[in-house]
Amino acid sequence: MIGTVAPGDTVNLDFPGSHFEKTVVDLLNEDDSQRFVDGAINKYGRIDVAVLTVGGFAAGNVAETKTSEVGKQYRLNFETAYNIARPVFIQMKRQSRGRIFIIGSRPGIDASNSKGMVAYGLAKSLLFRLADLLNDEAKGQDIVTSIVVPSTIDTEANRKALPHGDFKSWVKAEQIASVINYYAGEEASALREPVIKIYNNA
Repeated sequence: MIGTVAPGDTVNLDFPGSHFEKTVVDLLNEDDSQRFVDGAINKYGRIDVAVLTVGGFAAGNVAETKTSEVGKQYRLNFETAYNIARPVFIQMKRQSRGRIFIIGSRPGIDASNSKGMVAYGLAKSLLFRLADLLNDEAKGQDIVTSIVVPSTIDTEANRKALPHGDFKSWVKAEQIASVINYYAGEEASALREPVIKIYNNA
């Protein structure tokens, strides 16, 4: 398994080295992203599963949200996904098999969920269209792009940002990983174009 961290990212990804390889990649840079995917293919020969988790959040209603903020959210949430999804998808087409999981959001599904987070909702909505396009191009091959839609994820950062939240109703990262693992496996192989809502009780 290979995971990426952004240049200068201070997040500690402390997994056993035998199971996880950490690589610094600027996913906002298309060429850097391509080199990363090419390196993974050269090392392992194929890419069976890709989970695209990078993104960012910004609050703000229409009156508060300028084009520059929309552009920033577009880059953080869409370009980072596209820069990896495109070369991964090309490789999966060569293999005639693969699974791509893109992390969406409730504001990206429906504009009614985007109140107070306009730029974020607009950017995330494009991920659903990207999944539609990839699935359409992959018809006839065993390649599926899924959108995973979690509610609030129970992380240390989210607990600090929302100290009065109902933590018990949030989704744990381990739960999301387990669901993705199931959908990447043989038991879910007949599914196509899934939108996987992981809301818990939120």
